Amino acid sequence: MQPVLRLTAVTKRFGTRTVLNAVSLEVAAGEYVAIMGDSGIGKSTLLNVVAGLEPIDSGAVSFQGREISGLEDDELARLRRDCFGFVFQAFHLLPHLTVEENVALPLLLRGVTAKEKPREMIAAVGLQGREASPPRELSGGELQRVAIARALVGDPRLVLADEPTGNLDPENARQVLSLFRKEVKTKGAAAILATHSAEAAAGCDRRYRLASEGLIPLD
Repeated sequence: MQPVLRLTAVTKRFGTRTVLNAVSLEVAAGEYVAIMGDSGIGKSTLLNVVAGLEPIDSGAVSFQGREISGLEDDELARLRRDCFGFVFQAFHLLPHLTVEENVALPLLLRGVTAKEKPREMIAAVGLQGREASPPRELSGGELQRVAIARALVGDPRLVLADEPTGNLDPENARQVLSLFRKEVKTKGAAAILATHSAEAAAGCDRRYRLASEGLIPLD
């Protein structure tokens, strides 16, 4: 089966510093992969490269069999809008929108006006009844649940999560990670979790450590 995502010897430099050194990785549909490493090692850069937010210096990034590392910005923007889901450590919810409006935003950006799907996702993450609440009325764990619902509402083929539990207490972190894994598996998305936490990575199908020499398998 062709992987959803394939990185082939991807190298990324900032000035004279090599942040990603010949990184190769394949992720299949329904597969949940952890990229581990200390803060500052390049995990976020790796996700940005996958999403086409950072250009690469050499190698190739392919999505569903199509090389995307050389696409124009507008093509990459459409790809992110239509096929990718993002879960950020800082949530990045829009404060002037309700829970339902935040979750529905990826669909609205595609020109789809729908209430049923966002409400289904809100219920799936355990926030039924909070649809009309603004973000300021939610706890950290609830905010992250909204972020997960928003990332998955459009049935993305690839989900990128950057330290999604970094701002959560241990109990909320466990609940969010369990929920995220369940929803990724249910949706059949390929998913990458960037984290420095061994506990966060424990629920993944495969684990790698990002180092100066590239990706090192931990399983």
